[in-house]
Amino acid sequence: MSVATSGFEPAYLRLLRSGELEQRVKLAWRHLEDCDLCARYCRVNRLQTVKGAVCRTGERAVVHNYGPHHGEEEPLRGRGGSGTIFFSWCNLRCVFCQNWEISQKGIGREVEPSELAQMMLDLQGEGCHNINLVSPSHVVAQILAAVAIAALRGLRLPLVYNTGGYDSLEALKLLDGVVDIYNAGHEVWRFGNRPSVLSRAELCGGQSGSRQGNAPPGRRPDPG
Repeated sequence: MSVATSGFEPAYLRLLRSGELEQRVKLAWRHLEDCDLCARYCRVNRLQTVKGAVCRTGERAVVHNYGPHHGEEEPLRGRGGSGTIFFSWCNLRCVFCQNWEISQKGIGREVEPSELAQMMLDLQGEGCHNINLVSPSHVVAQILAAVAIAALRGLRLPLVYNTGGYDSLEALKLLDGVVDIYNAGHEVWRFGNRPSVLSRAELCGGQSGSRQGNAPPGRRPDPG
């Protein structure tokens, strides 16, 4: 059974129809001017500079690569793979990071929201079951802008927010009703030792848990 025949609809389509998704994009972009879109609360104007921003990411998201991923948990990868987009840079600086060249060196290319939207549509065209956003916490505004564009162009896959768990409440509120699946790694809970880090992660982790969607595992819409 496909997502289409099961009656499933990704959460963001309701917001798209009501006009709320467009408003979320505008609001998220304003947050970048005094950035509080992750629990670092750097308060940097990322539309003008990356100096002082832990994530070292400005107005454009940096993508390392994207494609069908068959190494994810079985409910996410299904038969067609999880449509994974790996974002470069990160709002965490974990010394144990297995992808440190991506998260710390920022290897990748800057993309406009329209390019990011096209990546999502490409993954849908390849038969992936979902759009899996890896290390997304520092690029919430850019993701929302891309989803709004992609949805207008026919994106119908559920969104997976694959986060390290150090998100801000402000960001989670922007994502409420947009993301279908929260996949939080919670690295800061397993290895963190700073009370401020742990308390913020615990608070936001509870909020993300209350916002989980109900996307069916391993299914995708019928083509066309």
